Amino acid sequence: MIVDVHTHIFPKDVCEHRENYFKGEEPFQLLYDSPKSRLITARELIQTMDESGVDKSITFGFPWKKEAFYQQNNDDVIASVNQFPDRLIGLCCVDMYSPGAVKEVERCLDAGLSGVGELAFYQSGIESEALKMLEPVMALCRGKNVPVMIHTNEPVGHQYPGKTPNTLAQIYNLAKKFPDNKIILAHWGGGIFFYTMLKKEVKETLKNIYYDTAASPYLYSPEIYQAAISMAGTDKILLGTDYPLIKPARYYKEMETAKLSEDEKKMICGENAAQLFNIG
Repeated sequence: MIVDVHTHIFPKDVCEHRENYFKGEEPFQLLYDSPKSRLITARELIQTMDESGVDKSITFGFPWKKEAFYQQNNDDVIASVNQFPDRLIGLCCVDMYSPGAVKEVERCLDAGLSGVGELAFYQSGIESEALKMLEPVMALCRGKNVPVMIHTNEPVGHQYPGKTPNTLAQIYNLAKKFPDNKIILAHWGGGIFFYTMLKKEVKETLKNIYYDTAASPYLYSPEIYQAAISMAGTDKILLGTDYPLIKPARYYKEMETAKLSEDEKKMICGENAAQLFNIG
């Protein structure tokens, strides 16, 4: 079984008229102003899954600032999961600074979504105020034993659209504050897993942290896989494509280049996600 834990879908109107959604949504405009930045519907995602041999996808929208926008996108995710129940698993996505965020998460989990994410702090980083905003959502997800996906990125290197001002200390503080939550750190967690090599504290703090591979072909050489396996453990790595940013085939090729064993590929490409999301 192949499970892609990181895909984005949007309502048809957003795909066809993205310019109508730019005002007051600076992060969305930054990422999708160019027509080369694809926006897809659930049906288009299913088509690519069929072409790429992906059995199931974890999918979500965007952390819109406007309540009407994130409700619309979450409703579309709920409808898509109901339309393709054997193929799609949905997460609730909101802007955590929105006054209606917690109520929206509760609504979506009650409607059958399987977690929360991808939560992103594009302009602030994961600062102390962000952690405070996360508290009630993390409590809801602990109560229902569902994962939370957080957008992270490496705090050094070149700049690109969507790179946040998060720091490794902020990422670590997130894990330390919510030790009993199952947390997926997107984009390899900014490399925080390196510090599991420390003799004290870190390995225990990061025990419930998972790392997805989203955007890896754009950011890292294939050696990242062996490094992450050595430091984080094969059981904590999840295939995430960030589709429609990159197709799954690019990741399959990189895993071959990295000389992963068949067992390692099976775990990363599906078995770990199946256990995390209780996929039978």
